[in-house]
Amino acid sequence: MFSKETLNNKKILIYGLGISGKSCFKYLSKKNTTTVFDDNNYLRNKENRKFFLNSKKVSNYNFDYIVLSPGIDIKKCKLKNYIRKNKKKIITELDIFYLFHPNNIKITITGTNGKSTTCQILYNIFKSNNSDVRLVGNIGKPPLLESRIKKETIFIIEASSYQISYSKFFKSDYAAILNLSPDHLERHGNINEYAKAKLKLIFDQEKKNKSYIEKNNPIINKHIIKKKIKSNITKVNYNKASFFKKNISNFYLLDKNNLNNIHFIYSICKAFRISDNKIFNRLNKFKGLKFRKQIIYKKNNLIIINDSKSTTFSSTKALLSSYKNIFWIVGGRYKKGDKFNLDKKYFKNVKAYIIGSNKKYFTDQFKSKIQFQYFGSLKKSLLAIKREIKNDINIKTILFSPAAASFDQFKNFEERGDIFNEIIKKIFNLK
Repeated sequence: MFSKETLNNKKILIYGLGISGKSCFKYLSKKNTTTVFDDNNYLRNKENRKFFLNSKKVSNYNFDYIVLSPGIDIKKCKLKNYIRKNKKKIITELDIFYLFHPNNIKITITGTNGKSTTCQILYNIFKSNNSDVRLVGNIGKPPLLESRIKKETIFIIEASSYQISYSKFFKSDYAAILNLSPDHLERHGNINEYAKAKLKLIFDQEKKNKSYIEKNNPIINKHIIKKKIKSNITKVNYNKASFFKKNISNFYLLDKNNLNNIHFIYSICKAFRISDNKIFNRLNKFKGLKFRKQIIYKKNNLIIINDSKSTTFSSTKALLSSYKNIFWIVGGRYKKGDKFNLDKKYFKNVKAYIIGSNKKYFTDQFKSKIQFQYFGSLKKSLLAIKREIKNDINIKTILFSPAAASFDQFKNFEERGDIFNEIIKKIFNLK
């Protein structure tokens, strides 16, 4: 039986010194011989130099466990040959967390679109229900940095496909796969491997656990059929949209993606017997997360949405079908396997302004489907939109939803979102 003693008096390598890696090192170094490494050699500073692995002599090391940060691609990292030979020794931050806190209730959310928003809303609802609840993982702080943990403490965890696929011990009491569409295929290779990485969260559950999946998702169902599920599985069929619309006055949450994900939120809350009043009260007070379908301006027949977090067409699709007269700024480093599929009834509703380095990819996707122009930069696109809408008295929407990764022009989606806000405020004189 595995327990926290599993990670005592061991030789452990922490690979990746981001926030997650540093928290793992702090947690494990007291009772283990702990070594660290990062592909970025600049992180070899005075603080950790004595613990830093000599990569040239890595074959001499016989580690019991390798704690792999989710950002490490084992096919391309500096220690790829060593990792390949020792793949069975890989564990994650989630594994360490689970071994030290096996009895606390864990609600883990994964999926392609809407994980962070779903986790935040669940946290808000549980908090209003007077629960001792913590928000950790990709959205919150690393779970190993949480303190004053009690028996009744509940953890809401946002988990990526990378964290799940590398995990060895982690089990979640409640597991939800919100949706599944092509993403991270540059790492996983194809949609089936990506699906298996996500579904491992459910495959690793026990009989007493609960899981939630989309009822009519063919990719998920294909893999579920092939494997016996131990947990009590709920197949969400999105049959409560009308009920939710009657009770939700929060405009931010009424697009298709959010409404679909609210079905998961509602099901999980009902498993904890949380009242409708508390659920809808928190939903209606929810202001949204920064750069996630964020309405930054709504006045004088103009709506401006900053959805910089969008990295795939599937994450943008719901917005394109929820607004009228859309001036869509799109582009960046496209995701492998991603395709633009939009119902023809929306084609006349959208004009695309392409930015970034992948001009050919986006023009090929849009050809014969929607109107588009390539401008390259955010500033040039916004100046062009300003000229176009100058005399337009109709309701119009400027939508910044790149449907691509940011790395060709920006450090991350946060920087991309901040720069969009700065430029649009100057060009449109927003206050």
